[in-house]
Amino acid sequence: MKYLTLAIAPLVLVAGQAAAQSQGHAGHGAPTPAAADPHAGHDMGSAPADPHAGHDMSSMGGPNIPTSVDSVGGRLVETPPPAGARSGPAHAADLVFDPAEMAASRRQLLVENGDVRTTAVLIDSIEASFGDGEDSYSWNAQGWTGGDINRFWWKTEGEGDLRGKLDEVEVQALYSRAVAPFWDVQAGVRHDFRPDGKDTTHLTVGLQGVAPYWFEMGAAAFLSTDGDLTARVEAEYDLRLTQRWILQPAIEVDLSASDLPELGIGAGLTSVTAGLRLRYEIRKEFAPYVGVEWSRALGETADYAKADDREPDDTRFVVGLKAWF
Repeated sequence: MKYLTLAIAPLVLVAGQAAAQSQGHAGHGAPTPAAADPHAGHDMGSAPADPHAGHDMSSMGGPNIPTSVDSVGGRLVETPPPAGARSGPAHAADLVFDPAEMAASRRQLLVENGDVRTTAVLIDSIEASFGDGEDSYSWNAQGWTGGDINRFWWKTEGEGDLRGKLDEVEVQALYSRAVAPFWDVQAGVRHDFRPDGKDTTHLTVGLQGVAPYWFEMGAAAFLSTDGDLTARVEAEYDLRLTQRWILQPAIEVDLSASDLPELGIGAGLTSVTAGLRLRYEIRKEFAPYVGVEWSRALGETADYAKADDREPDDTRFVVGLKAWF
């Protein structure tokens, strides 16, 4: 009996543990879930309230700087500087260095940064022309001396035949002032020398500059001492074919407000001259060229030409030189 009791005791213990485990998992088809998150359901995006929210910070003693909020009509309200800002010299460096030496340094700085004086000579053309009429020569040159804003300009052009006879020479002396980027207003005097006729002096007003797309243009009106009003409009363009070959079309139109029989000029649009020149830049400052030029007298000017046994239109072959220095 003693041995039977000792054999049954372990079996009873194991059966009791199995019953307890079975009772603990009764009705559960999955493992026990993890413990609940203590922050579940809380809004974690809410930041602490700004302690300065709704406070007027303008009383903290900082500078009152105008902003776009203070603008009137799109511009900030400008307040005058404090009185102490103008109590010292115009240049603070004069308190440390000799004012005379500083004034000389400022003048030199102005020269080196925009007040540079330059001089240039532009020979637009020195050429000979050949056609049905007499072979001739002509020139057209101009230049300036001065600064970026104010300059003295001179211009000259003339023509004659290759046998040596000079037909006409025109010289201009002009004051030029820059009024916009690439544009100058010019005013001065023009004088025409005519070996076979009367010399004429004109008051000249014009505009010269570079239009968009790099068209070089000029327009001028001339009022002679006899009260005759004439005008001239010119335009040219450099079409760069290569780094050295440039094709240059050009056109010139002349007008007159009245008939000038002594000069063979009629009222209105008097003449048109168009040219096409191909030049080769041996250097930027030196370029020979060849080309063709066509001219046509119009209106009453053509009638004057016919009465003088001259053709109203002419086409000529030209060869010449363009240079600058």
